[in-house]
Amino acid sequence: MDATLKTVIGGTLVELPGTIATIRATMPPGQAEAFDREIEHVPAVDLPAALVRWALAGTTADEEDDALFDRLARGEDIGAVPVDSDRPEVA
Repeated sequence: MDATLKTVIGGTLVELPGTIATIRATMPPGQAEAFDREIEHVPAVDLPAALVRWALAGTTADEEDDALFDRLARGEDIGAVPVDSDRPEVA
């Protein structure tokens, strides 16, 4: 069984491919070529973030993020709290 990445998109738990080979296998040829060109030059320390970004490329996660940032830009309270919050319900 290949490794997977798990995240929540649109309120639903989603499993994404979790290896270079399985991430690449989900892509159309042009995107796979761009992935190949980039991924072999990513510094090891940045590799996990790059793989997550590519794994999410075929999802609606970017649209969800864009909508959230639009709400923030309008000044809407989205329930976010600072990391250093003393609120016990935020852990």
